[in-house]
Amino acid sequence: MMGNARRKVLVVEDDRKTAASLKLYLEHGGYETFLAYDGSAALVAARAQAPDLIVLDWMLPQLSGLDVCRALRAESSVPIIMLTARAAEDDKLRGLDLGADDYVTKPFSPRELVARVRAVLRRFESPGDGGDAILQRKELVVDLQHHTVLIRGQAVTLTPTEFKLLATLIKAPGQVFTRRRWSSRRWAGITTGWSARWMRTS
Repeated sequence: MMGNARRKVLVVEDDRKTAASLKLYLEHGGYETFLAYDGSAALVAARAQAPDLIVLDWMLPQLSGLDVCRALRAESSVPIIMLTARAAEDDKLRGLDLGADDYVTKPFSPRELVARVRAVLRRFESPGDGGDAILQRKELVVDLQHHTVLIRGQAVTLTPTEFKLLATLIKAPGQVFTRRRWSSRRWAGITTGWSARWMRTS
């Protein structure tokens, strides 16, 4: 598993003072940090820098954070943490449904955000720890090392959180996962609104 010093984080925030503050805290935490100040620049930076995680503001010039998230999800499974002043549950669910992996409401503590970055990256890494690199169940093939999924030979795009859920289930065939088990410490960091809604459907 790579150390923080080799992890790259792209921060997309149009408020330059906030962006500079986040960059300072993230670099102090050991992350190589890049900045973009609008949606179009975010897509260019994401494609050029290939970050390990993106911190993405909702309200951006040119393209909104939701539009950026949608575009990235069409081509990448990079973890995304959304930043927004919108606190309503429906707004949070919109971002999560588009593929965001966590959601931080403004105002927030930069130290908390760094902790969220660390937690999301940890969730992203953990499915491939140990065991077979490629798992197959009938027509489903999961590559734990490269984080790819095939169904009947066709690639399926998943967010890092969705991939971890799938990897956990496929590595434990026949096991029952209760609400308490999904709420365990291992899954800490998944937002409350998302997990509560997901659990009601299970």
